[in-house]
Amino acid sequence: MVLKTNQDKLIRQSVIGEITSPLGGINPYRVSPDGIPEIYPGVGGITYNLRIGDLAGGWFADHVEPGVSISNFKDIGGQPGPNRALNQFSCVGNLATVVSGEAKGKRGRVTGKHGGIEHVLVDFAPEVLEQLVIGDKIQIQAYGCGLKALAFPGLRIMNLDPGLLALLNLKKTRDGRLEVGVTHTVPARIMGSGIGASHSHSGDYDIQLFDRPTVEEYGLDDLRLGDLVAIIDADASYGRIYKTGAVVIAVVVHSDCVLAGHGPGAMVAMSSRDGQLVPKIDKKANILNYFARL
Repeated sequence: MVLKTNQDKLIRQSVIGEITSPLGGINPYRVSPDGIPEIYPGVGGITYNLRIGDLAGGWFADHVEPGVSISNFKDIGGQPGPNRALNQFSCVGNLATVVSGEAKGKRGRVTGKHGGIEHVLVDFAPEVLEQLVIGDKIQIQAYGCGLKALAFPGLRIMNLDPGLLALLNLKKTRDGRLEVGVTHTVPARIMGSGIGASHSHSGDYDIQLFDRPTVEEYGLDDLRLGDLVAIIDADASYGRIYKTGAVVIAVVVHSDCVLAGHGPGAMVAMSSRDGQLVPKIDKKANILNYFARL
């Protein structure tokens, strides 16, 4: 099904960021809910062996971001405006081009956005990752802010390139709702860090995987980076809230975490507070499988 959208009315605009360095804390230990302290690789940098399509869990890692992490914290009059623009206007599937360094001219795709640290995540081929260095600049053709499905006025779409939306496994149901292919459903009761945010045009919120009965019931051990998932009884049309009957479609953007209240990050892609979204399990519903056709 091809959704009729307003994409011909949307602005395509440049935003830019630099590859960030990973960060370490004064106290390097992260303590799990079981009271176990460890020192883990975390956010930022160029991650060579973790990309979209890989498992989100099972790594000795905490909040690791696949591929390349970029930000733009240029200070303009004391305001972090450039990085906010990078995060709010970049959309999954947007074209990203390296504009400095040895890999200049190489292209990749935006895979997600990570809140708190406020990074945009970009995937490149392995040979390009080897050429990149921290500090290289990457420019994105930001396109997708304001995207609407004209036949579904109650549906909020955000953080998606219109070209990617057109490739998703979407079908109109007999009762006029929109069926969306997802790899997993997730109950809203296990959503953690990021809940309550005032908007969903940047950042993510985390799927807590600490409760084994829930993980087993919903088959969450094989969540993969880039998976489209449906969060049941959740609404993120504006702020992220619990709401019976509402559904959020999200993209898994970063690895599992050991900190209480955290887990694989879910960046909002669609939200319906009135039941317009119908998730259908499709194990191929990972953005990696759509990027080859973009």
